[in-house]
Amino acid sequence: MNKILMINPFGIGDVLFTTPVIKAIKGCYPDSFIGYWSNLRVKPILETNPQINKVFALSRGDIKKIYQESFFRGIWSAMILIWEIKKERFDICLDFSLDHRYSLFTKIIGIGRRIGFNYKGRGRFLSNRVEIDGYEHRHVVEYYLELLKFLDIPVGEKNLFLVVSSSSEMKAKNVLAASGIEEKDLVIGIAPGAGGSWGKDAPYKHWPALKFAQVADKLINEFKAKVVILGDASERKIAEVMVYAMRNKPIDLTGKTGLEILPGIIMNCNLLITNDGGPMHMAVALGVRSVSIFGPVSEAVYGPYPENNNHVVLKWDMACRPCYKNFRLAACDQDRECLKQVSVEAVFAAAVRLLN
Repeated sequence: MNKILMINPFGIGDVLFTTPVIKAIKGCYPDSFIGYWSNLRVKPILETNPQINKVFALSRGDIKKIYQESFFRGIWSAMILIWEIKKERFDICLDFSLDHRYSLFTKIIGIGRRIGFNYKGRGRFLSNRVEIDGYEHRHVVEYYLELLKFLDIPVGEKNLFLVVSSSSEMKAKNVLAASGIEEKDLVIGIAPGAGGSWGKDAPYKHWPALKFAQVADKLINEFKAKVVILGDASERKIAEVMVYAMRNKPIDLTGKTGLEILPGIIMNCNLLITNDGGPMHMAVALGVRSVSIFGPVSEAVYGPYPENNNHVVLKWDMACRPCYKNFRLAACDQDRECLKQVSVEAVFAAAVRLLN
């Protein structure tokens, strides 16, 4: 087994879910060459992984955006990507995309074994496939690991894997130091946004910013903690609501920590409080304790993995929850009550338990 191409055009969590697969391959075939085809946004967390030999960071979605800005640049970007992947002469691809166009492309360029999932007939160009109607009842990682059976590779350790580069660690420490955080401080990260890969539907995963603000104030009052607000530039309005509502002054790093630095910031937190999204999975992979609030999404399928006592999931069960099933979000006629009913007291109590 020489060269394997991993295909996953999704967000941070989904990419981290594939790391146990990579670890199993490298454990069985340490000299194998692993390429990874991802979207541009997640490139920084793949480039630091020493088990990945080459990253092709340009998804169909990325190419479409470039094409809309410039027809010729879009065509040129696609041609370069095709050439870069083809010249590596991969023997096998593990396709997590659920999109027939990726497996069709790999077939056209001559990758003989194409392994993935057949969802709604989209796996028709795969040579080996697992039939699915969606991900439910077990974690996505378990689904991903199932593909290894076609390669006769045993499943070993299942922990998520994320490496923080020395430069990222240094930049993170400099950012925190410039914000007045010292080594002795108790640092609590709060990600009141998250779920960026959901795009316009991301707010359906967001616990109210005002409640995050109340939890942050209680933690500052009780523990003299330094609270750091994390998020990308698109989540600035959420952070502004939180900052405005707080009696104490947090450190707002929203839009100031790209994925080149964010893992280093999270690694320096004693605890992360977050919605269901990428920062939570980074905390899990880095061994940072977390409290996460889940609404429409099943924590059994997309929650912290593997489960352990350092990661507390809070939810409010309703007859309609989870309403995100088979990759579709049902229309909510309950005004996100499953999120709103999670209390400030419950989140604060979970944080206290982990900090003690």
